[in-house]
Amino acid sequence: MNPDLTLSPTAAGSVISTDPSARYYVHEHHPENGTLLGFWIYLMSDCLVFACLFATYAVLGRNYAGGPTGAELFDLPLVAVNTSLLLLSSITYGFSMLEMQRKRLRATIVWLGVTGLLGACFIGLELYEFTHLIMEGAGPQRSGFLTAFFTLVGTHGLHVTFGIVWLGTLMFQLGRHGLTPDNQRRMTCLSMFWHFLDVVWIGVFTFVYLMGVLP
Repeated sequence: MNPDLTLSPTAAGSVISTDPSARYYVHEHHPENGTLLGFWIYLMSDCLVFACLFATYAVLGRNYAGGPTGAELFDLPLVAVNTSLLLLSSITYGFSMLEMQRKRLRATIVWLGVTGLLGACFIGLELYEFTHLIMEGAGPQRSGFLTAFFTLVGTHGLHVTFGIVWLGTLMFQLGRHGLTPDNQRRMTCLSMFWHFLDVVWIGVFTFVYLMGVLP
């Protein structure tokens, strides 16, 4: 026993250490639901970011500067396929959450892998679209409309890319440590993030692409 550590009896007969450092020992350093609350706050801040980008596009969306319009550039069938891929990935992530609740580790990882694959296909088609536009001379420097378009869609694409990296990291952690409470909390946070990106993309598809082809 530490010679500097003294014990004092209490009225109930128990013994309490008089060492001042012992008073500050915390058994549970992670507050319940603290991560989820913090992540909700982050999502709200991300909402503000996308709200500013949508507002910028609303102002510059008709500023063509003599260049091509959305009706001339957008390939709606391609964008519809891309939208379907992202929405389907949201469904597959829901399947992974169901398997997590059933404590089926392998099925959870498989559905996460399917989700990541669909997300990667979404990013691939988006990069193809960007490359095609730039090769046609419709890069972000061509007009205010294209600047706002590339910024809004590109920012969403960066978020999806980050989500795929996060998803891959989570799959590794699940394979190594299993369905621990920490990993389940991380899956819940990623679920909120992924579904949030789906909601934002529905806004992009409607506000940018569908309304962009209108005369």
